Amino acid sequence: MLSFIIGRVVSGVVLVAVISAVAFLLLYAGGGDIARRILGENATAETVAKKTEELGLNRPLLTQYTDWLASAFTGNLGRSWFTGELVSVSVTNRLAVTLSLVIGATLISAVIAIVIGVWAARRGGAVDGTIQILSLVGFAVPGFLIALILVLIFAVNLHWFKATGYVPIATSFSGWVSSVTLPIIALSIGAIASVAVQVRGSVIDATSRDYVRTLRARGLSERSVIYKHVLRNAGGPALAVLALQFVGLLGGAVVVEQIFSIPGMGQLSVRSTTLGDIPVVMGLVIAFAILVVIVNLLIDLAQAALNPKVRLS
Repeated sequence: MLSFIIGRVVSGVVLVAVISAVAFLLLYAGGGDIARRILGENATAETVAKKTEELGLNRPLLTQYTDWLASAFTGNLGRSWFTGELVSVSVTNRLAVTLSLVIGATLISAVIAIVIGVWAARRGGAVDGTIQILSLVGFAVPGFLIALILVLIFAVNLHWFKATGYVPIATSFSGWVSSVTLPIIALSIGAIASVAVQVRGSVIDATSRDYVRTLRARGLSERSVIYKHVLRNAGGPALAVLALQFVGLLGGAVVVEQIFSIPGMGQLSVRSTTLGDIPVVMGLVIAFAILVVIVNLLIDLAQAALNPKVRLS
């Protein structure tokens, strides 16, 4: 187990380094005249040259990257070209906001999807068909459209929640819950549909196995068979889908945060990309890459815990 974790951490570090190299090359090599873009079209050639030297953009690209990578390993991701704020501070402050949405949506999706998936697999018939149709609807409807519908119904018409804005949990817990409820629901719908379909298929497959028939023949209750044995074997594929959904939810948060005016990583991504604030964009790329590596490692460990037959290698 320990060797597996160490191996995955090492491979994760290599993967993040490769992603950072590709992102750095694309952003800096394809960025055009970065100094002029920062200063504006009316800047003089002398001012542009001075800014280029100040940012170190006149050095070879490989030298720029190795210097950036060395600093990144110490936690120094540079400063925003437009606000002067430390990139690590900008990303960290907004990371907690985005994770509160994504983790909340992931947990809600997992719980509801397991219940729906098991129910559909056990009931069959009209119940199964109805759930499959609803899942297809969840697949088909874009997240931003769901978000807009939720705002229209629950914020504009019913006035149950605010249409936009974010309240930090340290300021007011009830205010925080109110501000994240609609965004989390908007993110959850598609994930629930994906995971529920996978759980349904895995449960149907597992219940057709010989060991399940043996357990039933021994007199175990159906609830015990399903929740103590079947789900342990069906949980692996569902966890894999859940990991993919987590990554998808990070992308979905970009749109949802814009709609609800939530100051998270998604909103920061849009702003920094629009401005061409490359240090901030690089910081976001690294943060997203590290999150994906961590989630994949946790999913692998969870699969091994659910099903001892899974070999970590």
